[in-house]
Formats: sequence, structure tokens, C-alpha cells
Amino acid sequence: MAENLLAATALAKSFRNGVVALAGVDLAVAPGEFVGVLGPSGCGKSTLLRIFAGLIEPSGGRVERAAGLVGRIGFVFQEPTLMPWATVADNVYLPLRLAGVTREAASPRITAMLASLGLGDFAKAYPRQLSGGMRMRVSIARALATEPALLLLDEPFAALDEITRFKLNEDLRVLWRQLRCTIIFVTHSVFESVFLTNRILVMTKRPGRIAADLAVELPETRDNALRLTERYADNCRTVSRHLAEAMT
Repeated sequence: MAENLLAATALAKSFRNGVVALAGVDLAVAPGEFVGVLGPSGCGKSTLLRIFAGLIEPSGGRVERAAGLVGRIGFVFQEPTLMPWATVADNVYLPLRLAGVTREAASPRITAMLASLGLGDFAKAYPRQLSGGMRMRVSIARALATEPALLLLDEPFAALDEITRFKLNEDLRVLWRQLRCTIIFVTHSVFESVFLTNRILVMTKRPGRIAADLAVELPETRDNALRLTERYADNCRTVSRHLAEAMT
């Protein structure tokens, strides 16, 4: 565990309605990794993320977290879940306020985080005044404001149009390279997982297990031009093949 930020052994989760979401999940995540979790709808990807975050307990197996991870996990849900009555800056300040950080002390961090996500001019705006992509940027800024060691993202771009999604993919990749926190990103898109991550965990259909653990062989710096290259296509084909095998 000394080399891992997070590790799961024989992880299982069953719900009271009889649904067995996960069975026998084994994985380890090292500090600084950008890991994608890919699988069909209903395979337990979101359940796995919620267990890692401590939002729900597993039914079996165990999760080990590095000592420095306690209180340093950020979570971005599929929907932005912003407070509609609060400004953008106030939404980002929320987790800092809950942690006891004064507004004066938090202000520079909020300003810097909004600027890094292209929201510098919208600090006083309200969620209803923003596009879906901008609301998701606010949600990411809020999760990063506490400087988490681990950032968990549960299909955050699934509902966005392709142009916005591609731009947010680029921006998230840049942020990860700047902050070097560990990211686990759940998606059902092969193309998104290959573009974003350095490693992809492919899950079987429910009950979810890890069917493949794949390295993404692409440059550290990535932009939309990469999507047109044969190297990107080769990675996508490899991941698609493993996903098809996992689903059968």
C-alpha cells in the first residue's frame, strides 16, 4: 500500500433490491495517475466510484486508502449540483467554508481556480446564467478548490454536446498536468477514455469486474489534432476490442 494511493481487493457490492453491482474487483491506483474506468451502462462504474469516495460501503472485500488521502477526495457528479441561489464564486467557496477556511483566506484560491477553468469573468454570475458546459466547469472548480489528492469524476461530460465535451477534455487534461493530482474518470466512451487517460480499466457487464487493465500509448500533451492520428485510432481499436470481449 505504500506505493498506492488507493487499492481495492475482492471488492463487492450488493443492494437490498437484490442487484449485485460489483463482484471481485481488484485494482490499485498510484499517486499522480489518470485512470479511466470504462464499461457498459449499469456495470457498476458509478458504484465503484462512490465506494472509493466513502459515500457507500462495500458488501465485501476491502478498500485501502493512503493516510494522506483522508479528507482530500474531490467528487464531480454527472450533474453539476450547484446551489442555484449562490454565485459561481460562492459555489466554489462552499467546500472551503465547510472546512473552516475564511472567505478572505479562500479568495485567492477561488480566483485562481476560476481563471484556470476560463471562468474568471463569471465569478458573480448565477448558475442559471451559464451554459451546461460552464456549469460543469464550476463543479470541477469547486471539487479542485480544496486541492484534493484524488479527484473522482462520474461521467461529467456525458450530457454535453460534442464540441463542448472535446474542449473540456482538453482543459481537464491540462489541469491534471498542472496539478498532478490523481484522477479516476468514469465514462462509457472509448474515445473519451483514450484521449483523457494514461490507463484504462475495462469492466464487464453487471456484476462488474475488471476485465482488462490497459496502458494508453499517447503523448502527455494532447489536443484535438491527436484525435485524427492513426496512433489515437490504434489505441481506440484496442480498447474497443477489450470492451467487446468484456461485454460478452
